[in-house]
Amino acid sequence: MSPAGPGVAPDVWRGSVVVIGAGQAGLSAAAGLRRGGLVPGRDMVVLDGEDGPGGAWRHRWPTLVMRTVNGIHDLAGVRSGFDEPGADPDRPARDAVPDYFAEIERTFDLQVIRPVRVHAVRDAAPGGARHAGRDAASGRAPDAGRDAAPGRAPDAGRGAAPDTAPDDAASGDRTGPLLVETDRGTWTADRVVNATGTWSRPFVPAYPGAASFRGRSLHARDYPGPSELAGLRVLVVGGGITAVQLLLEIAPYAAATTWVTRREPVWNDGPFDAERGRAAVALVEERVRAGLPPRSVVGVTGLGLTPQVRAGIASGVLRRRPMFTALTPEGARWADGTTEPADVVLWATGWRPALGHLAPLQLRGPGGGIVMGEPLDTGVVADPRVHLVGYGPSASTIGADRAGRAAARAVLRGLPLAA
Repeated sequence: MSPAGPGVAPDVWRGSVVVIGAGQAGLSAAAGLRRGGLVPGRDMVVLDGEDGPGGAWRHRWPTLVMRTVNGIHDLAGVRSGFDEPGADPDRPARDAVPDYFAEIERTFDLQVIRPVRVHAVRDAAPGGARHAGRDAASGRAPDAGRDAAPGRAPDAGRGAAPDTAPDDAASGDRTGPLLVETDRGTWTADRVVNATGTWSRPFVPAYPGAASFRGRSLHARDYPGPSELAGLRVLVVGGGITAVQLLLEIAPYAAATTWVTRREPVWNDGPFDAERGRAAVALVEERVRAGLPPRSVVGVTGLGLTPQVRAGIASGVLRRRPMFTALTPEGARWADGTTEPADVVLWATGWRPALGHLAPLQLRGPGGGIVMGEPLDTGVVADPRVHLVGYGPSASTIGADRAGRAAARAVLRGLPLAA
């Protein structure tokens, strides 16, 4: 096998595994492959689209600090130190977590190659249904690096369109090597561990009148911090932990805040410990086993009643209103005809998995999701060469580490090197 370090053309490389993404799930999987004996550059490569370590954490809003982060569990057996005496609870998460991820990369000498944009993963064998799989509209492979065009959410105004083709047309051999096509060349491997997460695909639902709104509309991904919203009337949309965090942070600065959600928030007392985390993961696993689009882990755990949240409820900041029916030039309108003026609509409405580059493999089933199976729901039932980590039940750090380890063990069992 030829090495594929930063100075070597990838097109000559033929190895065992390509890991796509070096966020929490990708690092856990890559570390597991290293522990199993694979050598970076010879047997495996880790490709990442960021300019440095940290994954999506590099882009968190500047005022998100470690004391308000929704739990960071240790990855790959490397201590984070976030909960140890002397750790700075007010350190920005976008500094602390990337430093921790960088330590994991150094500990296992992962030699992550970045920045690399993965355009498509397809069968290496010419002539097969998968090798020919292309975007039906354009005739080209979808570009995972363009899932989120600057300044807008890719799904805005049209819901969550599937980003991999349905599995009905899939046929042919699923045992040969895979091509990982990127902006820096093509890697060839027996297995692909996909860990591309969701950050590049923010979701904004379509609502009547959105185009007429004269204020500022932005997704939580692009939240600039509370000072930029000072003196403004801010409408926050979404029922998850991100919406709660943003409301509590914005309220002291804004002229007014309004919180709207589709459903009543479910509040849960007590710590989000490992046992509750595993129970939440199990609920998400049921959906992906059935081939349904995954829900977030937080979506099945409810919202934690921290002291800050209790204070927000008592003050009225976290008083929820039902979802509006339309946006107007001045704000929002409800079904009963009431209106609320707003200068900013902040969409804390979540993300969708960034899987467009897997479209040529035709992994989606009729339920709209990808049917997942063993181990720990990382294996793609339709194609045993592909594992998804950081997808569905493994989207949290506790789920990502378990899934990454499980995917690595499964990949190693299927490789000649592990025999």
